[in-house]
Amino acid sequence: MLRELILTRFNLVILGKFMQEPMWAEPRDIHSLDDCYFYHTMDIPTYGIVHGDWDLRGREAIYFGDTNFQGKRVLEIGTASGHLCFSMEKLGAEVVAYDLSDQQQWDIVPYAKSDYKQRIIERKKHINQLNNSFWLAHKAYNSHAKVMYGTVYDIPDDIGQFDICTFGSILLHLRDPFLALQRAASHATETVIVTDLSPKVRGRMLSMIELITGTRLIRFLPNAQKLGPTESWWSLSPKLVSEFLQILGFANTRIFIHRQKFRGREIRLYTVVGQKG
Repeated sequence: MLRELILTRFNLVILGKFMQEPMWAEPRDIHSLDDCYFYHTMDIPTYGIVHGDWDLRGREAIYFGDTNFQGKRVLEIGTASGHLCFSMEKLGAEVVAYDLSDQQQWDIVPYAKSDYKQRIIERKKHINQLNNSFWLAHKAYNSHAKVMYGTVYDIPDDIGQFDICTFGSILLHLRDPFLALQRAASHATETVIVTDLSPKVRGRMLSMIELITGTRLIRFLPNAQKLGPTESWWSLSPKLVSEFLQILGFANTRIFIHRQKFRGREIRLYTVVGQKG
């Protein structure tokens, strides 16, 4: 009887520790570039320069709003191929990367006249290759970053608390950007960094319209006649994102305007840094 009681208590202790430990993703053993899709251009050890959609090399500091990462614990939302994750590690951060896997569903616009189910199937294949690119680079860089897969609307509580949370051009792709920001920001104790595309209306920057009218603007992108875009929902102005962050308790906000390379072209982006206190 005593032996059974001791074993029961031992099992409960082990189970309790297991339940408190977040379910980190198992690293993938990826070696071939052919199994990958690269969102970021990176210079990967043993592989050389691998070209992706975005080339952020040399402009990471402004992308992050000149934030100091030394000694900080960071939750990165939407790591993709991981260039920014590994950059933050080099700057002294401990990073947890949070992203979709092929087990979750991308926020695809459900046009009734398009093959919505087929688009989901294609997107999941793409996500799998995107995850592979992260793990290939993760191993090559000898990264210590942990990874968790899931939707941004359902970040588990046991992932923990972080000094900084980052969103790298994610909000425009989300059906509910404020809810996503709210969920992630609840895990940030100091700073939230949001980078997104600078919006335009018929060639004019929304920020200029905001300056004249004093309003904070948002534009709905999906077009029923054109059946596009399929993966982008919103054009959010930096002042609106700043208001989002202030609502969530990050009262001190700064806006940075910068340019990054997308498929060889210079693209205008903004970064909003929100801090508590």
